[in-house]
Amino acid sequence: MAGKVITVAQQKGGAGKTTLVAHLAIAFRQAGKSVATVDIDPQASLTRWYEARRTRQGDQMDITHSQINGWRAAGEVTRLARGHDVVVIDSPPHAETEARIAVRAASLVIVPVQPSPMDFWATTPTLELAKQERVPALIVLNRVPPRARLADALIAKMEELGAAVAEAHVGNRVSFAAALLDGHSVTETDKRTRAATEIRALAKEILAKAA
Repeated sequence: MAGKVITVAQQKGGAGKTTLVAHLAIAFRQAGKSVATVDIDPQASLTRWYEARRTRQGDQMDITHSQINGWRAAGEVTRLARGHDVVVIDSPPHAETEARIAVRAASLVIVPVQPSPMDFWATTPTLELAKQERVPALIVLNRVPPRARLADALIAKMEELGAAVAEAHVGNRVSFAAALLDGHSVTETDKRTRAATEIRALAKEILAKAA
C-alpha cells in the first residue's frame, strides 16, 4: 500500500512552507513513520537543511530526500510513496505547473497562512487548485504572534469560505528557524517547549486527516 503524500503549498512566498516541511518530517519520523521529503522549490532551502542534517548524521540518516522539478517530479513522488509511510513535498510559490503536480500527487494539501490580510487573500488560488485536483486542503495558521486577535478573525473568514482550518496553530518562534541551521527540528533540540508541542500536535492532526 502506497504511503500518504502531504504537499505543503502556498502561492504567496514567505509563508513558512519549508520550515513546516522540515519540522513535520521529523515529527512524522518520531511518530514511527518512514518518511521521505521532496524539494521541488528552485530555492532548494529544504535541500540545504537536509544536507546540513546529513553532514551531522552521516550514515545514520533517518529520512530520505529528493530534489527534483518539472515533469519528473510526479514519478519520483510515486516511487517514494511506494517505499515510505509519508512523503512530504515542499512546493514552490508562483509556479503553476510544479504546484499543480505537487497538489495532484497529494493525499492532503497543507496551506500555511500567516495572520495577515495579504496571506489570507493569497490563499484563494491554492485552495482553488486543490479543489480542481479534488484533493482535500487544510489551512494551518503559521507564525501566529501571542494574543493575535487577527488570527481569530481570519479563521472566521476562512470558515466562511468553507475552508478547513487545523486546530493546531504554529507560533511565531525563533526556535523554529534556529533548529534548522544545523539540520535539526524543534522536536529534537527543544523537546519540552511550546514550539515542539505545536509541531507534534499539528503532525498528529495531519496524519489523522490524511488517513
